[in-house]
Amino acid sequence: MYEFPIFWEWMSFAVRWLHVITGIAWIGSSFYFIALDLGLRKPDGLPDGAYGEEWQVHGGGFYHVQKYLVAPAKMPEHLTWFKWESYATWLSGFAMLCIVYYAGAQLYLVDQNVLAISSGTAIMISLASLALGWILYDLLCKSPLGANTNGLMVLLFIVLVFMSWGYTQVFTGRAALLHLGAFTATIMSANVIFIIMPNQRKVVADLIAGKRPDPSLGVQAKQRSLHNNYLTLPVLFLMVSNHYPLAFATKYNWIIASLVFLMGVTIRHYFNTRHARGGNPLWTWLATVILFLSIAYLSTLGAGTTNETSSSSLTPLEQRFVSSAKFEAVRDMIAGRCSMCHADEPAWDGINIAPKNVKLETDKQIAARARAIYLQAGRSNAMPPANLSFIEPRERQQIVEWYEAVMSGPKS
Repeated sequence: MYEFPIFWEWMSFAVRWLHVITGIAWIGSSFYFIALDLGLRKPDGLPDGAYGEEWQVHGGGFYHVQKYLVAPAKMPEHLTWFKWESYATWLSGFAMLCIVYYAGAQLYLVDQNVLAISSGTAIMISLASLALGWILYDLLCKSPLGANTNGLMVLLFIVLVFMSWGYTQVFTGRAALLHLGAFTATIMSANVIFIIMPNQRKVVADLIAGKRPDPSLGVQAKQRSLHNNYLTLPVLFLMVSNHYPLAFATKYNWIIASLVFLMGVTIRHYFNTRHARGGNPLWTWLATVILFLSIAYLSTLGAGTTNETSSSSLTPLEQRFVSSAKFEAVRDMIAGRCSMCHADEPAWDGINIAPKNVKLETDKQIAARARAIYLQAGRSNAMPPANLSFIEPRERQQIVEWYEAVMSGPKS
């Protein structure tokens, strides 16, 4: 990633764009079918086996939708399956995890001030947590506890709180919240892959064979779909949290992440109730506002762990950046143009915490962020915003020359 920063940046952008596109497709279809399911009505004259129907208007036309809890008496010639949205969302998200957090583990995944582990160990912990999370969740759903929907949801929330705390004890704050999102998203996608789709295939196979499908298959799939419905909004928050250090880089980041799951429940409960024509539960918005204000308050109660690049020891690559003949000029420029914001105690009015928790006060911090400095202040003018600190073109050129000289020079 250091040798080909521009290519790597565009690849990251492409995969991120793909992830957003597939995520919109998955969430859109999920929310639509939840709303459709809750809005079904049972008028007289429904076909045998039909559970309910819904009339809808969109795009200048009318749609008449009927739902069968098990299946229709005869299999239709054309059947649309909703699965690729989920698969593609998880695969593109995992690709992003590899590109950003695994390839950049020393910078974005591992914080030696939190836990002194190698990049390889951190990656293995990451992978194991995603796999074990699904296994534990699936076992809970299939246990006797799974028959109690509300009790199961409370237990799952406890698991998520524990994982929220656990991730902050292993990874950087940014990686911790991202991993909690990945942990939850893995459960959601695995529900589709291992439960919802196989159960639907069994129903189709039984129909083709002339057998009556097992109704419990639909009940199990509906329970997993309900879980996915309530987990979607928290996952979205956690996935964008890496842009907001007040969420990931403060003392109580794990409690903030836990409260986000409760906000997801209150918001979805409002819309689910409205879709089911069950009233207008405005109390859910009051509860959501209270939770959000609590999160904002928690973010003021203390900074998180020290910056992940604050350790005094330099990696071999960082040493090359610091030893470069061009480093002193770049360091002086950063001190005058960047460090007023990117500091433990920012001096710029209105900024209370370093943007994205990126600090550029020490040689190591600058060397560790060399690639980002090169891309955002050298090859582009993204930093500083609106060029408020007046970086001159020759200074941006100095950054480019410094970075490229180091990367094109001897590796030893």
